[in-house]
Amino acid sequence: MTDHAFPSPVDPAATDSPNARGIRRDPKTQDPRLWRDDGWTAKVIENEDDEGWAVAMIKDGEAEPALVGPWTMGRDKKNPKPLDANAFGTLVKTASEVLRRHEQQLHAMLHKSVNVITTAGAIEVVLDIIPDEDDPYAILSARDNDGDQLAEVRIAPDFKLDRNSAAAWIDSGYKKPR
Repeated sequence: MTDHAFPSPVDPAATDSPNARGIRRDPKTQDPRLWRDDGWTAKVIENEDDEGWAVAMIKDGEAEPALVGPWTMGRDKKNPKPLDANAFGTLVKTASEVLRRHEQQLHAMLHKSVNVITTAGAIEVVLDIIPDEDDPYAILSARDNDGDQLAEVRIAPDFKLDRNSAAAWIDSGYKKPR
């Protein structure tokens, strides 16, 4: 019998599982005040700001909730309404949207670009801020209409990019701005 007739001792599906990659996934939970599924946890908690209840949506692997919002009282007007599949699905969708918007806002803060029209044609000047905890910096770069890089310099992360500062950098022959 040849070697390929025996099953592999390592199941490829097992090595591709989240646990095999070192990612902890809690099993699916569907309790009235705690749901875990699809990488999210919904936890009904007492509302610290008000009488009543709130729900916290936490993405797996994150320490802080992506979303905390008010939660409906149950029929007895004392206890929270139990979580259910529809509510959990809506909460996952809402929390995912909050994270997506946060990522878009962060990208917009860290990546800026302007176009400057010169005698040689349009030049796109891009500022990419690198928010390193120990040594934050920015990369200022210029590209022509064909996408060819004309210049790139490392600068302070507080550089204010606008059409005037971009034009001044181009006019200086791409010397490092102060």
